[in-house]
Amino acid sequence: MALITFLVEDNKTIRDNLVPALEDLVNGRVVGFAETETEALAWLAEHPDGWQLLIVDLFLKEGSGLGVLGGCRDRKPSQRVVVLSNYVTADIRARCTALGADAVFDKSRDLDAFIEYCNANRPSGLAPL
Repeated sequence: MALITFLVEDNKTIRDNLVPALEDLVNGRVVGFAETETEALAWLAEHPDGWQLLIVDLFLKEGSGLGVLGGCRDRKPSQRVVVLSNYVTADIRARCTALGADAVFDKSRDLDAFIEYCNANRPSGLAPL
């Protein structure tokens, strides 16, 4: 069974590479994406049960990933929110965690750890690859 994923990322090149990687490496099914905080929050409000994994970049075309994190604090315990960004410092990691992120990964250094996290933290009934 696929891991239902929504992606908040404004960089098309990153999306174009991340979507097939998620499909191949974690049996993920990306059901949509947003390029702005407003788009992401609107999609999440319309589809509260439509995702299992939310992947959020911090820098977006409008707004920020921090606003998205704040907007999805009231989610099911089985839903995971992961920050995947190029700008991960100790302060940013702490802010993301305080806003409810389950994990924070640096795009340039932590992709293997990100994939491992996705496979290890699947909702019950979804076996990892």
